[in-house]
Amino acid sequence: MDLNRRRALKVMAVLAACPLCGSGAFAAEGHQWSYEGAGGPDHWGDLDAASKVCASGSQQSPIDVERPIEADLPDLKIQWAKSADTIVNNGHTIQLNVAPGSTLMLGDDEYKLVQFHFHRPSEHLVDGKRFPMEVHFVHQHSSGRLAVVGVLMSAGKENPAFNKVVATMPDKEGPAVKADPAIDPNGFLPDDLDYYRYNGSLTTPPCAETVAWLLLTDPIEVSEADVARFAKLYAMNARPVQKDNRRFVLKSG
Repeated sequence: MDLNRRRALKVMAVLAACPLCGSGAFAAEGHQWSYEGAGGPDHWGDLDAASKVCASGSQQSPIDVERPIEADLPDLKIQWAKSADTIVNNGHTIQLNVAPGSTLMLGDDEYKLVQFHFHRPSEHLVDGKRFPMEVHFVHQHSSGRLAVVGVLMSAGKENPAFNKVVATMPDKEGPAVKADPAIDPNGFLPDDLDYYRYNGSLTTPPCAETVAWLLLTDPIEVSEADVARFAKLYAMNARPVQKDNRRFVLKSG
């Protein structure tokens, strides 16, 4: 069994054991990690054997998207439910878990939407520019591979879906609770679904390199007031940019 296959199976096992956990569900169990200090990104590779790739991997995420290559990529065919199931403050971010049935078709491959969560500021950069926030929609293939749709969030007019998230998000870490039915995952999508694609990793421990990243080229607008409300809970929960190691970034459209 090759290394990538073993990593994919490990991610599947974690999801199966804890399908409603936060982005920390992918982290090494029983070990503390954070975004600063002794548990910060510089030390993630020391958490345990499963997380060593955080330091030694060659396809780590996020990256600064520079000089993308235009390519004939398949359209993103997104069919998501119009509401989330539960919302949770997992100690690393605010996450919305999704009931079965929401899918992403990428060519002939079907991925099932598991959850979406938020980072402040954005984890990805575009030509050196960082955005106020970023939302990640985590999809899983039956093989265990992941496809994550990233949406950059810029300051501007209020976004109703994000406004409802910050208005109802739990202010302390704890178990998942029922999400407000007005939180529509589709409300975080821009009109144009052109995207950058590259091979990368989870941006939290164990940093498994099993992710097809699909970063939408067009950001959405959210109000500065709502970003500030999120920042009261998570002022900074973004992993630093990683080396691209000569990876190709493709651009659709």
